[in-house]
Amino acid sequence: MEKEKCLNQLKQEIRRRNYSYKTEKAYLQWVRRYCSFLEQSERKKIDEESITSYLNYLANDRQVAASTQNQALCAIIFFVEQVMGGSVGELSELQRAKESQNIPTVLSPSEVKAVLNHLVGVKLLVVKLLYGSGLRISEALRLRIKDVDFEYNQLLVRNSKGLKDRFTLLPKSLSSKLKNHIEKVENLHARDLANGHGEVILPKALAQKYPNEGKKLVWQYLFPSKTRRTDPRTGKKQRYHLSESNIQKAVRQAVDKSGIQKRATCHTFRHSFATHLLENGYDIRTVQELLGHQDVSTTMIYTHVIKQGGKGVKSPVDQL
Repeated sequence: MEKEKCLNQLKQEIRRRNYSYKTEKAYLQWVRRYCSFLEQSERKKIDEESITSYLNYLANDRQVAASTQNQALCAIIFFVEQVMGGSVGELSELQRAKESQNIPTVLSPSEVKAVLNHLVGVKLLVVKLLYGSGLRISEALRLRIKDVDFEYNQLLVRNSKGLKDRFTLLPKSLSSKLKNHIEKVENLHARDLANGHGEVILPKALAQKYPNEGKKLVWQYLFPSKTRRTDPRTGKKQRYHLSESNIQKAVRQAVDKSGIQKRATCHTFRHSFATHLLENGYDIRTVQELLGHQDVSTTMIYTHVIKQGGKGVKSPVDQL
């Protein structure tokens, strides 16, 4: 019961800070795993030693990726410091999981076109935004109608990675398609309102200050789901955005049908967006801002992709 009480406090603290539901699930999962690790160990105490042991176990025994170990670390630090009121210490004996040095998969413009040819409807529109605006799949699906600015041809991406907002470009070729799509969303919203529904989830502070704001068209998701679902946080039955898994599945099928021999996912279109902008001569700082990278070194990975094979060296076999 004490464990469940602590987990419930963790959940409440996450919601108080308005973290995403995905973050909530991940943090709860890692803290549960850490607690299970404690129960099976000789030292059943939440302290620097047990935290270090668990994180080293993830890196050495489970051989998780560096990003996975870091997520577990963030979850445990949040739990210990914000819920338990303790301190994790310096973690001087922590063994970091190795960072992967893989160069991202990038599709050529012709390969992008080949994949898009096997997508239709709303899924095609979503993937075109991934490639045309450099969005993550979660960012594209969380867009609200009010985030689309047709006058300035830009999109406002809210609460992206690091809980930061940013602007990115809205492809002019998609403007008319998006306007037609928004008309359909408006008709769907009107039917929901007529049936006594139509309220969408809002940021917590805004929902408390303006209780009826969630029924306005501007706050509706740009890509609403076909059905209404119960919000696990509020218990209300509301229309959420499209499921990420549906888009990911459609992309996998489109890649298979195109015959491309690359492991391409939704995120590949974001990689391709950045690489093609650099190939077209745009400076790396501009690409960094559009992608929302905090450090330009993260964006630099795409400069490795656009280098000619073998760092520009001409093979002797080509001179025969």
